[in-house]
Amino acid sequence: EQNALTTVAELMCLAARTAPKAKGADNLVTAVIAGETKEQVTAQMRALSVVEGAQFFARDAGCVEGTPLVVLIGTKLQRMGLSVCGLCGFENCQKNEEAGALCIFPPNDLGIAVGSAVSVAADHRVDNRVMYSIGMAALRLGLLGDEVKIAFGIPLSATGKSPFFDRR
Repeated sequence: EQNALTTVAELMCLAARTAPKAKGADNLVTAVIAGETKEQVTAQMRALSVVEGAQFFARDAGCVEGTPLVVLIGTKLQRMGLSVCGLCGFENCQKNEEAGALCIFPPNDLGIAVGSAVSVAADHRVDNRVMYSIGMAALRLGLLGDEVKIAFGIPLSATGKSPFFDRR
């Protein structure tokens, strides 16, 4: 089962990589974490629970502790430089940059990639749940590099009952 989970995690990263992206610009970073690194992430999640006053970070950490590995998927924030767009609410990319705003495409591409990844897990009947709390902890720890600004974590489980179903 552990080997199968590792294989599915790798296939999830592959699905994220090959998911459609705006202008073909690949800003994604993926990783599979386990063992000590996963323990560092859960400790950071518990710390964020206290610092941010958000109890669900600790709840999510408890879910992650019971899983053997986690897939991380994050994105760098690069403007696409489109001459006609405005989906971000600004006239063009230059105005967006001047305002310090985000281009909508990297976060959108991240969402598509996460959807592709979790569909692979579902196709293999692997229990999973997308958690931004894991992504925040991974970002604080710098696990995906300094350029990655948005991330999600997806813990994987192969047990008789999903640990993500009736969280408290």
